[in-house]
Amino acid sequence: MHELSIATELFAACERNLPPGAALRSARIAIGELSSVEPELLQFAFEAVVHGTVHAGARLVIDRCPAVQRCGQCGTIAERQPGTWLRQCPRCQSQLQIEGGDELDLLELDVDEAPRTDTTERHP
Repeated sequence: MHELSIATELFAACERNLPPGAALRSARIAIGELSSVEPELLQFAFEAVVHGTVHAGARLVIDRCPAVQRCGQCGTIAERQPGTWLRQCPRCQSQLQIEGGDELDLLELDVDEAPRTDTTERHP
C-alpha cells in the first residue's frame, strides 16, 4: 500500500507549511484519476499518520480530478464511462489524446493557530 508512504510525506509537507505552534485541522489535496492513488486508502492512511500527534483528528479533503480524452482532429471531447477509455474518436476515428488526471497536489491547509498544549514531537 504505497498510500501510507504518500500520506507520511503529505503530512510532513503539511507540517513544514504550518505557522509555528499551529495545529492542522484539514489538508485539501487534488488527486487525478490516473495518479495510481486510491483516495479512500490515502484518507485512511492519513488518519493513521496523524493519530497520536498534536494534529490528531486532522482531516484530508480530496478533490478528484478526472482525465479528459480529446480529439485533435475534430475537437470533440469523447464521452466515456468512468474507468473506461476510447482509443479512437467515435466521429472521425482519429487517435484520442489524454489531458490531465495525473494530479497529486497539496492545495490548502486549514489550521488552528491557538497555541498547542501537547508537546508530542513533530515529524521530520
